[in-house]
Amino acid sequence: MINIIKIKSETIAEVNSDDVIIKTVQDAVDLMGNCSYQGAYKIVIKEKNIIPEFFDLKTKIAGEILQKFSTYNMKLEIIGNFSKFTSKSLKDFIYESNKQGRITFIDFKKNSNE
Repeated sequence: MINIIKIKSETIAEVNSDDVIIKTVQDAVDLMGNCSYQGAYKIVIKEKNIIPEFFDLKTKIAGEILQKFSTYNMKLEIIGNFSKFTSKSLKDFIYESNKQGRITFIDFKKNSNE
């Protein structure tokens, strides 16, 4: 489920699962603890591994989870197709997060032939 990758001097935890891994704030904290125990302070996870409510900013789940990443000095990279979301506030949130660099959203659109 978690692959530890070393790139130069950085240790990265890559979550590799078809399941939703982060359903609650505590799930995110547990994931951070597991990854930091293995020496990784950057986590790469796919959009599908996070509950859909995370991307609805009204639920405040994204803010609570991302605050934990900041508190524990962890970086998070979320890979997904974010163009499907129409919320202006979410688009602004993604833009600002990417600008700051602690939490980044990598927009990956699957080829329609896949």
